[in-house]
Amino acid sequence: MSDWKRTYWAVWTANFITATGMMSFLPFFPRHIESLGLSDRAEIELWTGLVFGAAPLAAAVMTPVWGALGDRIGRKAMIARAMLAITIFVGGMSYVTTPLGLFLMRLGQGIFSGFVAPSITLVSVSAPADRQGRVTGSLQTAIALGAVVGPLLGGVLTPELGVEVVFRTVALMALFGAALILVMAKEDAGTRRQTTPAERGPRALLGAAIKDLREALAIPELRGVVVFLFWLQFGIGITNPLMELFVGDVSGGDSAAVARTTGALFSAMAAVNLVAMPWWGSHGDTVGHARALKRCAWIASLALALHSVVGAIALLFVSRVLLGVGMAGASPCAYGLAAAELPLDRRGGGMGLVFSARTLAISLSAFCGGLLSQWVGIRGLFLAGAVLVLVTLRGLPRSRA
Repeated sequence: MSDWKRTYWAVWTANFITATGMMSFLPFFPRHIESLGLSDRAEIELWTGLVFGAAPLAAAVMTPVWGALGDRIGRKAMIARAMLAITIFVGGMSYVTTPLGLFLMRLGQGIFSGFVAPSITLVSVSAPADRQGRVTGSLQTAIALGAVVGPLLGGVLTPELGVEVVFRTVALMALFGAALILVMAKEDAGTRRQTTPAERGPRALLGAAIKDLREALAIPELRGVVVFLFWLQFGIGITNPLMELFVGDVSGGDSAAVARTTGALFSAMAAVNLVAMPWWGSHGDTVGHARALKRCAWIASLALALHSVVGAIALLFVSRVLLGVGMAGASPCAYGLAAAELPLDRRGGGMGLVFSARTLAISLSAFCGGLLSQWVGIRGLFLAGAVLVLVTLRGLPRSRA
């Protein structure tokens, strides 16, 4: 097996293991926050938004910086650093006893643990130039598959063992992923950006990384897709943290049944991502990534509008599947555009900016969703998201990728 294929499969496996662990607890924050002593629904919704959004907010700020640093000191090291951070902070969540403590652990996790962008960068710079779109899209199926298995696993383990045990299990899974990367993945030092003597030292290196990011953002196509991806994800993300509560409203079942149904809904959407994501990557290569992203937005908007009117679990499943189809193409097409616009030695920073746009939207939408739901209700959030996704279409630039 060639070095780049071995690196691809090592990264794919480590991403799958870590993503499975992360998604095993994310859908169930409302119940855990309630177990920490809150009983008022408005307070539970507010803290759910804060805790859910803390990690993406911190990751959105730090991932481009880590990516630009990885261009200079190594992408493999960035993946291992991120997975070790998950081991520390997610493991630490099992010991906190207050919503504030959970929030702080999530914040620390976000600062140090973004593993998706450096993983995509390492595979991108290792793979042949004519396989960039397909390889990038295929790698993300590891995340999608983890998102299928994770909620189902969490839906079974959380009611039986408690979320604290799940947190500790996730920490061990991430530790194994880091070890796999360190042992199996290969990186060509020639794909890194050269650091001059004047750029050595922590402060100078950080300044050089920030300069690299500014230069990447000066590329109009990259800047346009970063803005577009932010608003697309924001329109969808304002509802995600509250899905468990919405399932309870629609089904009226007991807490265990609601947990299982919520896990199944997240998994259904992720399963569609798993199937559709490689196709979207190839489709973007064929028709252009900007055009493919617009098609994603139309499908996602329709799905969100359907969410706002469903009155039965079966219809909710249909809506989630359709939403999965629309969202499946957003990441591979955005990363494909970044890869086409950036040279190998600057690709980590560019991938970090794309990742940042999506995660910043996840974070801010979680905060806003928890607050706005008290005014317009969860159904109103779905409708608002549908409208916002359509508005994003106007800002997407043309692209040659």
